Amino acid sequence: MTINVSVAGATGWTGRAIAEAVLAADDLNLCSAVSRSSAGRDLGAAWGAEPLGVPVFGRVAEALTGVDVLVDYTSDEVVLSNALAAIARNVCVVIGTSGLTAADFAVIEQAAVEAGVGVVAAGNFSLTAAMAQAAALLVARHLPHREIIDYAAAGKPDAPSGTSRELAERLAAVRLNQVELPPEQTRGRAEARGTTVAGTQIHSVRLPSFVVSTEVLFALPDERLSIRHDAGGSTAPYVAGTLLAVRAVTGRPGLIRGLDTLLLAG
Repeated sequence: MTINVSVAGATGWTGRAIAEAVLAADDLNLCSAVSRSSAGRDLGAAWGAEPLGVPVFGRVAEALTGVDVLVDYTSDEVVLSNALAAIARNVCVVIGTSGLTAADFAVIEQAAVEAGVGVVAAGNFSLTAAMAQAAALLVARHLPHREIIDYAAAGKPDAPSGTSRELAERLAAVRLNQVELPPEQTRGRAEARGTTVAGTQIHSVRLPSFVVSTEVLFALPDERLSIRHDAGGSTAPYVAGTLLAVRAVTGRPGLIRGLDTLLLAG
């Protein structure tokens, strides 16, 4: 069975790599793409290459005819409306865009459940990042103290990263973080303690040479455990996980958060 796919953000850094992988897959068909800057063009022409016969639309709602799965690699400003537009048309969604909040996911989950449509969302579709997140969730059952450090390139516009936000929210569902001194009681500059997401402090570092790295620190008296994931400078780590989600999402109504959750579900 061939799965018809539309990629939103297909002219972007990761979106293009996903679209190229869909084109190369025997069981997937790239039937449309979404890019506001290239609307009305052929996707190949938008890439500066030979025509591919794939039309580019300016809005997700225009690109969903005949589509089974929408893959979204756009921005936090439009991803929620994109997902809801797809769900309303009974199109499954794979969300690789970061920046969604727990409240946003609650809205998506309710819409997906009511429509009987599958959604898989991950702040990071890297397989090794999924393994790191699964390990952190296991550790959180036993170690009650943690903080997260989020590293990214100097020009990354959002903070904290979607990966670190997702990690904090999912850790909170396993076990609440224990904080001896609430950040607001800090003497001097309370903002030096980072931002609080789902009860965990996240510290965002933005410097050249980083791409995306996420580290969670767990501690007990006289001992510490660090779980860290580092991504390189290519899009390769995100392709396999995204395509895995595309192939799995159509048979799983409702919301699945995290590639690790999908992998563990089998």
